[in-house]
Amino acid sequence: MFTLSYVFVLLSFTCTVAMAGHPLHGHPHLRSRKHYSHSNSARNVTARAPAAKAGPLTLVDKYSGQTFFDEWDFFTAPDPTHGNVQYVSREEATGSGLATVGADGVAVISVDDTNQVPVGGQRKSVRISSQKHYNGGLFVMDANAMPTGCATWPAFWTVTAQNWPSNGEIDIVEGVNTQTRNQMTLHTGDGCTLDANARPAPGKKQAFTGKLLSTTCNALVNSNGGCGVSAAEDNTFGPIESKGGAVYAMLWDSVGIRVWNFARSEVPQDLTNGAPNPSIWPVPDAFWSTTTCNVDDFFNDHVIVINTTLCGDFAGALYQSDGCPATCAEHIADPNNFTNAKWKINYVAVYN
Repeated sequence: MFTLSYVFVLLSFTCTVAMAGHPLHGHPHLRSRKHYSHSNSARNVTARAPAAKAGPLTLVDKYSGQTFFDEWDFFTAPDPTHGNVQYVSREEATGSGLATVGADGVAVISVDDTNQVPVGGQRKSVRISSQKHYNGGLFVMDANAMPTGCATWPAFWTVTAQNWPSNGEIDIVEGVNTQTRNQMTLHTGDGCTLDANARPAPGKKQAFTGKLLSTTCNALVNSNGGCGVSAAEDNTFGPIESKGGAVYAMLWDSVGIRVWNFARSEVPQDLTNGAPNPSIWPVPDAFWSTTTCNVDDFFNDHVIVINTTLCGDFAGALYQSDGCPATCAEHIADPNNFTNAKWKINYVAVYN
């Protein structure tokens, strides 16, 4: 999140192509971030969200199996959110076992759980962003597990490849430490708000099920809190492995932006069959209607990001209140604290 003085620092900062980074989200009133340009920042892409569709959507891209990591860039710059991590290159991540694909085709993205580091030091981790850019669609992650435990801050999100926050950020999966409820948030330029009184879809009694955290999406006010929604149910974040994993879906179309958190037993059959039809899905966990946030004005040229940072502006700030032991800096030192700090991903898919 930003203070006014921090904004001036941000505006004066540029990054080399090799840094290829993006902002990284957090929790209202707890974040401070630097933002970097994506390697394709020279692109000038006009956003146009796909029209809402009543029938099944068509697969555009699927990242899965032994080729999962082939079309992602590995971020190696210092963590923009001041976390105690050293993001590593593709070569180091694959060579050291931090980014692997098992014989079962499951992609595993890990935090180093082998090496001791100094108290308050940097533990190695992975942050990847898709090489392809998107201007809408249905984005799905099917995960058997996600990083969990004190000091962890994992996230799955999309973000503008240039001109943040004017071209937007969509946080699909996010939380820290011992939290068990997913937080979904938009960060935009001035003029986008969450319509708390949005009309429900036909046949539905409510527009979304989650707990409203804020209606102001403008990232340059309210300490970059964004307009967030917390999932109504536990086990939507954190130790999802105990229930067989979960599926997260974000639909960005002409109606707005919606996010669903599905427990393994609740995944719609049409999605399992590879022909998702969100028009017949249950009420989403979060919904930002285009009535008060025109997606074509505020979201443009996004990449998909998956990462895990440690401590930093969000997990570090809530470390004690989340019931974690000692200090976050001390927790970082012991590799045994990070045996569960792993994404286990069956696939990431995009449909239109």
